[in-house]
Amino acid sequence: MESGEPLRQSRHRTRTSSGGWFEHAVIRAGIPSITPRGLRHTAAGLAVSARANVKAVQRMLAHKSAAMTLDMYADLFDDDLEAVATALDRARADVLALKTRSD
Repeated sequence: MESGEPLRQSRHRTRTSSGGWFEHAVIRAGIPSITPRGLRHTAAGLAVSARANVKAVQRMLAHKSAAMTLDMYADLFDDDLEAVATALDRARADVLALKTRSD
């Protein structure tokens, strides 16, 4: 297989082989056990953490709507709520500082 080519599931298994190509790839990579679904969830989580556009994440995951993406991964946005609270607090402090200066 050339670098960058997609992995294809083998249609032929030997009697001595156990597990599929994905399981063997995980073992060869030396990473903890993970499923394709877990890998998909990790990719979505990394995209959310990187503040990727929700529409881009929607397309990456082939969801029908951004609302579906947000519903499935809303728990990954908890840090964003803290950032919003911090920004609002900073804006309030700035308004109070301007008001104090003008008085």
